[in-house]
Amino acid sequence: TSGSRIRVRLFGGYDYPADLHEQADAVKSAYAKGVPMGSDLPQASAKQTPSFMVMAMRDVNSAPLQKIQIVKGWAANGETFEQVYDVVCSDGLQPDAVTHLCPNNGAQVNLADCSIFADKGAGELASTWLDPDFQADQSAVYYARVLENPVCRWSQYDANQLGKPHPAGEPSTVQERAWSSPIWYHSQGI
Repeated sequence: TSGSRIRVRLFGGYDYPADLHEQADAVKSAYAKGVPMGSDLPQASAKQTPSFMVMAMRDVNSAPLQKIQIVKGWAANGETFEQVYDVVCSDGLQPDAVTHLCPNNGAQVNLADCSIFADKGAGELASTWLDPDFQADQSAVYYARVLENPVCRWSQYDANQLGKPHPAGEPSTVQERAWSSPIWYHSQGI
């Protein structure tokens, strides 16, 4: 994590139902039908597409969660590539179908005292996500990234404590985050 004690779990498999993250035995089923973070995903057949179940819980001593992302990396023709997919948004928002990004949930910070507004964000987020751009013949790596709502950056806390203005040109807020271990997919021949 970047500082907060956010909890995150990631699983990958080929036979996950779309609502796995909503089932009472989700973790047990995820282990039985797939692999946990830090593992290799078995080779896919021509008709298989991997899905990933991701779950996150907020740090109760920090801000609510804003969204969960899946970050996919791969290499082609000697170059590396990365695609970020927002897979679940807080506050009932949905990722855009074209950009794969969540709209801003409007969470704010009171910079005068660094208090956060508790009306935005979530205590827990979860999703079962199917890679829309999967290619069975292309090796890839997947990991989850969880972002909190914004909080004051250390420099804003210092400025408040000293009674000085915040340094110009520096951000006053930051979004703490957590990352999962990756899941690797190796295409045949790698």
